[in-house]
Amino acid sequence: MNYFRPSKLSQALAWLADNNAGIAAGCTDLFASTDSQYLRKAKFENLLDITAIDELRQINETGDGVSIGSAVKWSEIVRHNLPPAFDGLKAAASEVGSVQIQNSGTIGGNLCNASPAADGVPPLITLDASVKLSSVSGSRVLPLSQFLRGPRQTALNQDEILTTILIPNSSISGVSAFKKLGARKYLVISIAMAAVRLSLENKLIKEIAISVGSCSAVAARLKNVEAILAGCSVDDNFHSLIKQEILQQDLSPIDDIRADAAYRNIAARELIIRTVEELMTGGNAN
Repeated sequence: MNYFRPSKLSQALAWLADNNAGIAAGCTDLFASTDSQYLRKAKFENLLDITAIDELRQINETGDGVSIGSAVKWSEIVRHNLPPAFDGLKAAASEVGSVQIQNSGTIGGNLCNASPAADGVPPLITLDASVKLSSVSGSRVLPLSQFLRGPRQTALNQDEILTTILIPNSSISGVSAFKKLGARKYLVISIAMAAVRLSLENKLIKEIAISVGSCSAVAARLKNVEAILAGCSVDDNFHSLIKQEILQQDLSPIDDIRADAAYRNIAARELIIRTVEELMTGGNAN
């Protein structure tokens, strides 16, 4: 096995084009996916370490929005001064494993691992995130919803690196929050999780984005629920507005050892209601 740790993205892309390689960033998923605890039987021929590429470790606010490098660590997202619309992403970042995992794991690795229970995905979907994929042939940008194709499946080609997560200016208004349910408080794979971003005008919901994870093959945007809540006020009864059958139009949870599908649907509804109510009453969403 060859190991390469370049300092320039151009070097990484050129090497990747000529080598069948796994990509290492935080390694919190890569290590666990190998056949051997000590990496003796890796499932790839070579290893490309992108942790020394400075441009992949930056968070920048530009005229077009916010860009987050794929090698940015979860703890760095928590500490960074970002608008309140990113509070949901920060809350998810603080729920990723332990503090040690947050200090090592990266946002790009979380997306490329493509777990249905990836904590970072629902808040990124509410931010209308896209991903930039780069190779020696050039770059392309895909909406996150198109990049994630199913459990452990993405649109990433063998010669590409996910370099940047892009958040448009149109999605950095309002406030956001994230909640998840697991069998215990810490170090847990979610049974269900919900992210909500909303803006108010005259105490009415002007804009709202809702995404639920762990209840379908990839995290789902709940457009039908968003349509129902548009224009609602804090005095509305969200329990009566958000019907269980409306959620089931967008979700397809499975039965597993953590919970059955019916319980996941119930949990998702309750998480959405609690998150919306919290933002309506406690956040400055104007």
